[in-house]
Amino acid sequence: MQHEVTKKQPLLNKEGIIAEPGYAKTMVWQYNRAGIKTAKALIKEWDYYYIGNDYYALCLTIADMGYIGALSATVIDFKKPWQITKSSLVLFPMGKIKMPASSDSGDVSYKNGAVEMTFLNDGKKRRLYGVYPAFGDNKENLTFDVTLTDTPPESMVIATPFTKKGRFYYNQKINCMRANGAFSMGDTQYTFDGKTAMASLDWGRGVWTYDNTWYWGSLQTELADGSTFGFNIGYGFGDTSAASENMLFYNGKAHKLDEIVFNIPVDAQGKDDFMSPWTFTSNDKRLELDFTPVIDRYAPADFKVFSMIPHQVFGKISGKAILDDGKEIILKDVLGFAEKVHNKW
Repeated sequence: MQHEVTKKQPLLNKEGIIAEPGYAKTMVWQYNRAGIKTAKALIKEWDYYYIGNDYYALCLTIADMGYIGALSATVIDFKKPWQITKSSLVLFPMGKIKMPASSDSGDVSYKNGAVEMTFLNDGKKRRLYGVYPAFGDNKENLTFDVTLTDTPPESMVIATPFTKKGRFYYNQKINCMRANGAFSMGDTQYTFDGKTAMASLDWGRGVWTYDNTWYWGSLQTELADGSTFGFNIGYGFGDTSAASENMLFYNGKAHKLDEIVFNIPVDAQGKDDFMSPWTFTSNDKRLELDFTPVIDRYAPADFKVFSMIPHQVFGKISGKAILDDGKEIILKDVLGFAEKVHNKW
């Protein structure tokens, strides 16, 4: 079942439960932090941006996870391959970061020590800028200033409850925005040109259960005829009986998929072998893909009681996707990513 919600409405009812679970193609649900009935320390809010081309990428996060927050950045070089991830942690922010209530517009800016990030969104363009001192392996400063435009009219929006009362996840994934700007590490500058660089947003708000494992995959590209194409796939984000978050994007329009499975190989010890080839399969046969990993962005934070263990794997994706009207999209070695994340939070 894939229940589409089209009527604008508050996200939560008076009991703090999602009023109408399902998926949408725009932000039809209105999020109100004050309407959440659980403790402030359990509320989790984040804005995660991925900006990249075929050669390098920048990932930026501002997050308020209740009892801990973070300003995080990742720089990836796909050709070496090489990556570095660092996070500046904030203790017990519990709302003081002031994350926007909508992804349609709204600004967030926060400074933690010498680390500073600002995400501006006036509803037409997004400007992401800031500085992370001593970020590089040799203590080089990371600075960035990137502007995102061409936000597509449709995206993946989902309101998902958990089985535990008062727990929920409200999420939007926007793919195929154009990116212009640059970031630098020390004396080395990396430039983004909107003709070849694209950006995606993972906008999340909710109250999660304590122990979770999720799967998420994303791709965005320009096809040979100039059309934009992307996808968002994933599961493990709560009770998805009303709708999955699997969706294709073609020239700014969303095409809903049903269920997807990530087929991650295992090694001789029975552990996930993230750097061997994967596949993605769908129950409706509308997405059948091969995934050849290039680099695993493994950046664990394991404090036993609290932990975030992410394997975000970037690599080349080949195969086919079928739109709602039956049009077939063929992909050949297109850069994308897929992740498996285990959190205790």
